[in-house]
Amino acid sequence: MTPHPKRKHSKGRRDRRRAHDALSVANLVACSNCGNKRLPHVVCPNCGYFKGREVIQVKKEKKASE
Repeated sequence: MTPHPKRKHSKGRRDRRRAHDALSVANLVACSNCGNKRLPHVVCPNCGYFKGREVIQVKKEKKASE
């Protein structure tokens, strides 16, 4: 049999335990090449540029109408 608590934990104790569970907003910066938002210190997923030079080649998807 598994153990069960003898007394109920208070709301304050529960909330103190959950005090560090909040999500933080991602810090985004504008890409210097295309202007889209990206994570800092990370290659731009839209154009493949980082610090003014192309690091990866991004394939352009063709539209269905073409």
